[in-house]
Amino acid sequence: MTEKAGMVRISEDVVATVAGLAALETPGIAAMSGGMSEGWAKRLTGKNAQKGVTVEVGEREAAVDLRVIVHYGVAIHDVCWQLQERVKEAVETMTGLHVVEVNVKVEGVQLQDEEPEEAPAARVR
Repeated sequence: MTEKAGMVRISEDVVATVAGLAALETPGIAAMSGGMSEGWAKRLTGKNAQKGVTVEVGEREAAVDLRVIVHYGVAIHDVCWQLQERVKEAVETMTGLHVVEVNVKVEGVQLQDEEPEEAPAARVR
């Protein structure tokens, strides 16, 4: 029998990144929403994979909240169910945490020929 060498804690940032990247891979999700306080819908990239993702992490469990923008014409209920399943599976597989809930708030619909708004370019460099 082996003894534990110590404790492992997984940060909320890590769980948020895993959840955000899983959301990016879900068909029908156009973008993650930064929320009204940020004022912009952000496309999900490695740099801002946590946009639109809020998590709460305990010692053995995690809860995830997602704010998303869906493509126009998709069955929103089906896309959100698939999103919940993908995020739950990714977080549980990669972290070993039990995901107790994945809540999804659809904050917008993106038309096919429309790109999500981007933050204005900086005036100075």
